[in-house]
Amino acid sequence: MEETGQLKRAFIDATAGLIAGGISRTVTSPLDVIKIRFQVQLEPTTSWALLHKNLSQPSKYTGMLQATRDIFREEGLPGFWRGNVPALLMVMPYTAIQFAVLHQLKTFAAGSSKTEDHIYLSPYLSYISGALAGCAATVGSYPFDLLRTLLASQGEPKVYPTMRTALVEIVKTRGFRGLYAGLSPTLVEIIPYAGLQFGTYDTFKRWTMTWNLYGSSNINLHSREDGLSSFQLFLCGLAAGTCAKLVCHPLDVVKKRFQIEGLQRHPRYGARVEHRAYRNMFDALRRILQREGWAGLYKGIVPSTVKAAPAGAVTFVAYEYTSDWLEAALT
Repeated sequence: MEETGQLKRAFIDATAGLIAGGISRTVTSPLDVIKIRFQVQLEPTTSWALLHKNLSQPSKYTGMLQATRDIFREEGLPGFWRGNVPALLMVMPYTAIQFAVLHQLKTFAAGSSKTEDHIYLSPYLSYISGALAGCAATVGSYPFDLLRTLLASQGEPKVYPTMRTALVEIVKTRGFRGLYAGLSPTLVEIIPYAGLQFGTYDTFKRWTMTWNLYGSSNINLHSREDGLSSFQLFLCGLAAGTCAKLVCHPLDVVKKRFQIEGLQRHPRYGARVEHRAYRNMFDALRRILQREGWAGLYKGIVPSTVKAAPAGAVTFVAYEYTSDWLEAALT
């Protein structure tokens, strides 16, 4: 009986995570495309940096508004959802695995499968559970992440017309290992990122629950059993996503550089990242710092943070409500 209950719980967590990831990814895709264009651009991404370095060669993208205008003019509205299919194929299993593994780890740590008991886990255990769940989800969905980055960064004219073309070409030129290019910095990034995201989310939830106890007893007609309204869950997710992204962004830049090595983009998008441009993660960090300065490691930080905050918020709110609905429907 207990085994059946665990399977049902795993199904609820995986399904709720899958739906939450799909909704969040589709809503925030335009910001993700802009972020990726900034991250893979070797030239400065601000007009001030261009003037400061006295560069004669102009940068393709020099700000969020300018990038939005250029992408819309050159690629139309669909350009903002470029790579969204592999992104969905990446993020939906990613969030499904992440939330399912997370619940199992929290059940083990808390000694109880009840979600309401997990909120009282120490921040350290929440951090470790989130980090391990993030690692498992990353390994399981990484090839789709790589394909998403290639399709989103290629611009016009397209190097790869379809996801299948990109997959076949990568395997042919780089082998099966090519589908996992940049996995090392991704895992190094995901441990603090997922740990911070889930650890701070649980912490913010605890703080908000305490606040509610000392405040009004009826915060919202739409409050859940734990006393948190949908707006409060949204704010907790918003804060958690922002904190995690600000800390881990440089490693995301390194990952993107590895993923697009050798991509033959049109010259108007600036210098290309040549094949085997970086020996390893530390070499990439050193070279980016050397050639582009600290600003190079934070390229795309504005659209990334603007995207991460609502993405985290939408994911957590959608997960909480889908999970509650499924639990009620299957009981």
